Amino acid sequence: MIIRLSDCPSQPWKNGMGRTREIAVQPSGTDGDDFLWRVSIAEVDSAAPFSTFPGIDRQIVLLDGAGFTMTLDSERTHALTTPFAPFAFPGEAKVAVTLTGGLTRDFNLMLRREHARGGIEVWRDTGARTPDDDVVLVYCARGTIGCGDATLHPGDAWRPSPDAAPLTLHPDALALVVRVEIVA
Repeated sequence: MIIRLSDCPSQPWKNGMGRTREIAVQPSGTDGDDFLWRVSIAEVDSAAPFSTFPGIDRQIVLLDGAGFTMTLDSERTHALTTPFAPFAFPGEAKVAVTLTGGLTRDFNLMLRREHARGGIEVWRDTGARTPDDDVVLVYCARGTIGCGDATLHPGDAWRPSPDAAPLTLHPDALALVVRVEIVA
């Protein structure tokens, strides 16, 4: 199944201080804090603090813009300024933001710690790729990706099915690949 970012409505962050577009959530149709995992694209245009998500493991990837510096629990800092470099942090951390430049967009994965493990992988190599069973979503971050008879453009995502054909990364394509393993 292909998901076009343009079909994902913008909605407020949990704390109301920013905007996000939910790309995929499991179980489907879940809203609020009842998800096992969730993928979204956030726009950060101010120094607003991140929403807290107790019991959630988070990963963030800079997509566009100069990025920002995250200060976690007033102790540790991380400069999210390198595009396509995943950074993991606990959802209960209090995250303050200092913008490096203007508006940025970032890719977010949230996993309910007690029930799911996973992460974001970056695929850069041109050619065919067959996702394994842990891949729940492939996001086209740059270039184009062939997906059967369709093409993913930047901002498009793909949810694999058991009988899915391999994906083809065209020259200069970059994919963010979300892996999730559900645990008891």
